[in-house]
Amino acid sequence: MKRWMTRIIIYLCSFLVIVGGVGLWGMNSSQKNFWNAIRQEPVPSLEGLDRPKHDPTKPTVAVLLGNEITEGLDFTIPYEIFSRAGEFNVYAVAADHNVKSLSGGVDVLPHYSFKELDELLGKSPDIIAIPYITMYKSGSFEPLRQWILQHSSTMILSICAGSGNLADTGLLDGKSAATHWQTYSALGRQYPNVNWVNGQRYVISDQNMVTSAGISSGIDAVLYVISRKVGEPMAEKIAEELKYPSYSFVKNPTVMPFYKDWRFFSTYLLNNAFQWNKKKIGALLYNGMEEMALASVFDIYSDSGTTKVFSFSETDAPIVTKHGLRLLPRYTPFNAPHVDKMIIPGTQARSLVSNQLEAWKGNNISKEFQFVHSDSVDKFIFEVQLEDLAKQEDMATGRHAVKRLEYRANDVELEGRPFSYETYLNLFLTIMIAIMAGAFINKRMKV
Repeated sequence: MKRWMTRIIIYLCSFLVIVGGVGLWGMNSSQKNFWNAIRQEPVPSLEGLDRPKHDPTKPTVAVLLGNEITEGLDFTIPYEIFSRAGEFNVYAVAADHNVKSLSGGVDVLPHYSFKELDELLGKSPDIIAIPYITMYKSGSFEPLRQWILQHSSTMILSICAGSGNLADTGLLDGKSAATHWQTYSALGRQYPNVNWVNGQRYVISDQNMVTSAGISSGIDAVLYVISRKVGEPMAEKIAEELKYPSYSFVKNPTVMPFYKDWRFFSTYLLNNAFQWNKKKIGALLYNGMEEMALASVFDIYSDSGTTKVFSFSETDAPIVTKHGLRLLPRYTPFNAPHVDKMIIPGTQARSLVSNQLEAWKGNNISKEFQFVHSDSVDKFIFEVQLEDLAKQEDMATGRHAVKRLEYRANDVELEGRPFSYETYLNLFLTIMIAIMAGAFINKRMKV
């Protein structure tokens, strides 16, 4: 009996060390690609950059950028949608002027520091939008926390798990709030004084405070705030321009809640841990591109654990998007890695980059070029990537991406393999190596 127990312990230890160790290594590598994709490349000269012209007759929206990683769609959803209204000054605002990174590896130049915006306005901004901002390092969020508290009487809108950042200020204590379904339990433990609500696209947390649930729910929350500020016809117009199919949630945000289940562990966690041969995608940055279109490429592919996305541009000079956001590419034709495909995001990409395309093809960086949005202008931008991800990887990965975005439209058509054969093959091989290692140790110890 003692010998059998010893054998079992050896096999269990071998399994935990090898399978667990390999899985943790893979998970750490995947998460680093998305949640720690801070710019390491040199920053080019940034002198003479223009800011969007300030109109003192319009209300001002400050969309925050963190000192670590800011979730890309959480940031670009309020930035682009408020900008589309044409009724607001919309600025990317941070504690300082340093380059800030969005999830997956998009680099943004803030328009104003907190101090500069305060001096420009002479009062609080009319709306502060808080995306999810990581807080790995002690004190990294403190400048943002203090600035939010300084302007706590203004309208505050949090997107997705940005409600956790808002809760960190204490302003949500005793109030109801929404958040992403993946962070619902963790935030409930971390901030027990908040009444966390699961089952609403957004929650009116106070007369001047709105919190949204996961990513695409932020669209509903922003459109709701716009309807309050400038009228519902404007909100409806923007939803129609975006081809957003779920405007009904703006009027009635109640939905069936999402929870973590076995699919979350069997797809998302295993892909991150055991999908080692990740696809490489280039995303082309160019002047005039739409902000949400770019962020959707980095968010949908990169967070799946199956793909690494690189930002490319013709030169290393800053790119200015359709609504004045300033981006820095990480790669040019001179240092770009070879990628499996090049995506050119944006509904007007074909007309805006036609003069660049031949040069990129001539560099032999990729054999495949996809105009994902301009070739599917009748679809909402998320749907194109979700459908392509399922074809590139598998149906299970695509379905999880839909759920992660909390995208509840019924017209997403996913096609592909049922699940990731590569992920499960890698897991199986790792388990077999652990078993053989256990057998070898047993034999050596003569157990």
